[in-house]
Amino acid sequence: MEQDIFKNEIPTYIREILALHGITYNEILIVAPADLTIEGSYGESWAIATSTDLWVIIVDSKEVVYKELAIAYPIQSITKLKNERMAIGGILVACFAEEEQILLRYTNSCSRDIAGFTKGFEKIKEGKFSEQDTGDQKEELINCPTCGNRYEDPVRKICPKCFDKRAIFLRVLSYLPRYKIQISLILLCMLLSSVLNMFLPYLSGNIFYDEVLKKEGKYYGRLGLFILLMFGVKLLATGIGVVYGRINSALTAQVIFDLKTEIFEALQKLSLNFYSNKQTGTLMNHINDDAMRLQYFFHDGVPYFIVNAMTMIGIFGIMLALHWPLALLSIFPIPFIVYALKKLFPRLWVLFSRMFRRNSSMNSLISDSLEGSRVVKAFGREEAEVDRFGTVNQQVFQVNVELRNTTQTVFPILHFFMGTSGLIIWGVGSWLVVIGNITFGSLISFTGYVGMLMGPLQFMTEITNWWSDCMNSASRIFEIMDAVPQVQEKADPIRLPKMQGEVELQGVTFGYEPNQPVLKDINLSVKPGEMIGIVGHSGAGKSTLTNIITRLYDVEEGIVTIDGIPIQDLSMKDLHKQIGLVLQETYLFMGTVAENIAYAKPDATEEEIMKAAKIANAHDFIMKLPDAYNTMIGAKGQGLSGGEKQRLSIARAVLLNPKILILDEATASLDTETEKLIQEALEKLVQGRTTFSIAHRLSTLRNADRLVVLDKGEIKEIGTHEELIEKEDIYYQLVEKQKEALELRGVS
Repeated sequence: MEQDIFKNEIPTYIREILALHGITYNEILIVAPADLTIEGSYGESWAIATSTDLWVIIVDSKEVVYKELAIAYPIQSITKLKNERMAIGGILVACFAEEEQILLRYTNSCSRDIAGFTKGFEKIKEGKFSEQDTGDQKEELINCPTCGNRYEDPVRKICPKCFDKRAIFLRVLSYLPRYKIQISLILLCMLLSSVLNMFLPYLSGNIFYDEVLKKEGKYYGRLGLFILLMFGVKLLATGIGVVYGRINSALTAQVIFDLKTEIFEALQKLSLNFYSNKQTGTLMNHINDDAMRLQYFFHDGVPYFIVNAMTMIGIFGIMLALHWPLALLSIFPIPFIVYALKKLFPRLWVLFSRMFRRNSSMNSLISDSLEGSRVVKAFGREEAEVDRFGTVNQQVFQVNVELRNTTQTVFPILHFFMGTSGLIIWGVGSWLVVIGNITFGSLISFTGYVGMLMGPLQFMTEITNWWSDCMNSASRIFEIMDAVPQVQEKADPIRLPKMQGEVELQGVTFGYEPNQPVLKDINLSVKPGEMIGIVGHSGAGKSTLTNIITRLYDVEEGIVTIDGIPIQDLSMKDLHKQIGLVLQETYLFMGTVAENIAYAKPDATEEEIMKAAKIANAHDFIMKLPDAYNTMIGAKGQGLSGGEKQRLSIARAVLLNPKILILDEATASLDTETEKLIQEALEKLVQGRTTFSIAHRLSTLRNADRLVVLDKGEIKEIGTHEELIEKEDIYYQLVEKQKEALELRGVS
């Protein structure tokens, strides 16, 4: 079944080309599209593999099929199929016995497909290919099944071309039932208020002029009673307005609370790779600005739309009852307004989307500049930052001007059309009064109702502005909620409350980007309680290795096991409760010192927190703070030195009492005295734990049970310090270079 679904991704015209060459649908195993020609211009081509041949199809025309566009290469004649990264995208190269040949050229958007195809091809060549491999490659494809275009965001898998904006509206409407009581009460209040207001023109027109002021009127001379009646209606309307306002305020606060909570919960569920591709300012906009905009939909948009629609129907009904020819004259601008709105709406949608993107870029730049203010000042880059901000701000300005010019041009014209109906009513109505067709009171009532009708009509003309803004915000919120975490827990994970700490990596390959492996075929077995030092040049993959052990990312190939259980099968809660991290960049949250130490164990007692701080050599400096353990510290540990923050991080790890410990450059960028204190704390911490330690100063790893030397993502050496020194290979060279560097600095 998986295979059939996957094959449906192949366009019909590609199947027809293959059919001309005798390749049936069932013979196809794997496919991959490419979007460039061999020369580098935009064009369509495909790589397709059967059990015996690799086909390359160049699509010059979808209407006319040329046989010479399809080229077959026997799989056994290809010694190796490889991807090579280029400045833009990459190339798929077939290695033959005596030469290499470029088969396809592609942009980055196709890199996942090509990478999956390459893996599948190797399995076909080795005779190890199965239907499961077909399904695996299918999941890596990032094409829209409707139009075939590439997804802008492979995580969300939403095609802008096929995206139905009405679906967003319907999805937003699905939130209404949770607020049905409040919205129902708001609607009731608004309807009562509208009904009362509908009586006012009739009272001030027909009743006042024709029944109170005229001698032959039924209520002639009863001005006091009329004023009392008007006062009562106004008072009742005001009371209803107060009730409406209080309910509306409560609903507004509840909607904002719920939306922000849902967005934040969705963000917390996403994998680390999602954050690596997003800017902080943009995500903050989703939580704050978008939630604020969307709440208008619930407490203003829907109720006002319903009430205004019913008000328009009610008013028009009264107008028809008073004088139907005048009523029909009053609505003549509506067809023009509807036509204008139909043309305007798509334009506003685009402008509001562009406005948000530009504002998000500007907010991210401001956030980036403020957080890096120390670097800006140190390098005297204030003017450059102002210029950078000016460029982005200019882009915001331009789209803002375009948006406002559009709305401030179109809406006044629409209002003009609406206003002309009032002039027509006055002109025709006055003539009807003169000839005795209607009374003066009826004309006053009628013009009052026309004035009342203008309010709902104006709301309906400007609803495109509001609707576009709300739906754009909704689409961005749903983008977060719909994003699928790449690292997910199984439906029935294996619980491992007491971990032994045995770690094994078998044939592990991993890369942050497709076709760019950072780790290659890593094989490593670590016993419980063993200390492993990880060394290598910058960019060798040291931190990446620890990231996959903690399952911040899932590996592409191979398997990682803890206590013999594949890490993907383990409960995420059990896993993260028993892996402690001490990183070079310690992050402390805004709160007290005690709260930061107890971050991983919120239920820790004061005694436990203090004991952990003592083991981390942090107790003494904490007691010197103004309020000791209750001292408030700023975000990111503002007010503390680098060494003090690092010792709090160690205390945090001590309190967690993990079975596996990750030390990633835990003593980097510290002075010698502070480093000594932290090193002592770390020596206490690692006892009885499986430890993976990355250190900038190699001498701190001499006591490691084994050292793993990484070079360009591969394990090149494994052994003790003494064994690797004797080999005089990569590790030996690293040690010698570091000795020279330390001697130049006068450090032994």
